[in-house]
Amino acid sequence: MMKKVALLGSTGSIGTQALEVIEKHGLKVTALAANRQADKLAAQAKKFHPECVCIYDETQAGKLKTLLSGEKIEILTGMDGLCQIASDKNADIVLNSVVGMVGLLPTLKAIEAGNDIALANKETLVAGGELVMKAAAEKGVKIYPVDSEHSAVFQSLQGNEMNKIRKMILTASGGPFFGKKKADLQHVTAKDALKHPNWNMGNKITIDSSTLMNKGLEFIEAKWLFDLTPEQIEIVVHRQSVLHSAVEFEDYAVIGQMGVPDMKIPIQYALLYPRRVACPTKHLSLTDYGTLTFEKPDYETFDCLTAAIDAIREGGLRPAVVNGANEEAVGHFLRDEIKFLQIGELVREAMQAVRGGQIHSYEDILEADTQARAFVREKIAVLG
Repeated sequence: MMKKVALLGSTGSIGTQALEVIEKHGLKVTALAANRQADKLAAQAKKFHPECVCIYDETQAGKLKTLLSGEKIEILTGMDGLCQIASDKNADIVLNSVVGMVGLLPTLKAIEAGNDIALANKETLVAGGELVMKAAAEKGVKIYPVDSEHSAVFQSLQGNEMNKIRKMILTASGGPFFGKKKADLQHVTAKDALKHPNWNMGNKITIDSSTLMNKGLEFIEAKWLFDLTPEQIEIVVHRQSVLHSAVEFEDYAVIGQMGVPDMKIPIQYALLYPRRVACPTKHLSLTDYGTLTFEKPDYETFDCLTAAIDAIREGGLRPAVVNGANEEAVGHFLRDEIKFLQIGELVREAMQAVRGGQIHSYEDILEADTQARAFVREKIAVLG
């Protein structure tokens, strides 16, 4: 039977690669959602013929309607539109690849509707992991990880579900500034930070990779996805991005997943699980790589990573505060309004200044996120 997919974030890096996989394997697209690229979303809609589309930026709705005039496609807008698509009863699985906190509420709505989720939106579990995993368990909803690292762990656990994990080995490329110290990073620009050595990703996640915040967010995700303690997660810098992550079991056997650094592999595994079929990517030649290296991360230089780990150790709303402060700071850095090292400084300061506490509802998370962003904006305004 043809699997039906509702895709949130269709015009981004993950979304466009997902559509390659969908096209190759003849899956059905029931709905598409994008942030503001009306031209690209319209072209996708004309090609894949979904029942509805959503443009999150409501200022682009008129343009999208013009581009899709004559098409029998319902047009939705804003957060209500994202949530409607996430709740689509016609979909077999919802792929959530939007960027940022905006992805949390649609994930909760998808779970509420009983839809399985292929999850590429980090912030869903970083800010709301406690709520999300509890809701998914209550509804019997399956969450398939799309991040290459978490997909690698998920794949390594197949056939080993009854065995206890001793440790998860979470690999990191180290980003474009591996080996640099803070003195070397005083004057790096957004252009410098966007030069990732291995992966082709969107701007926000690429900046997060350069600060190692991305690995901190993945550390938090891993805790929730696999029911681990922070002490069970080890981060290892692996520059080649071939071993995507591994699991050490109680007998000290280590099982990992390897492959070329191409997101279509974990995207396809999440969408087609448990089937393995040909993927539109390259095969891995270990002899072409020759050498694989593994090193410890520099927690002192990359304090975003340290902040994220400290946040999940404290728990409650702290991860939401760190995530919100980071999103806000990265936006200012991309607009050349702050320096690179100020991202980590602002995240650290927000973590200390903004109220923590326990999570009781989505509104608690939203309030912590709002306060963290406001703190960063106010601090930047004072700094001039």
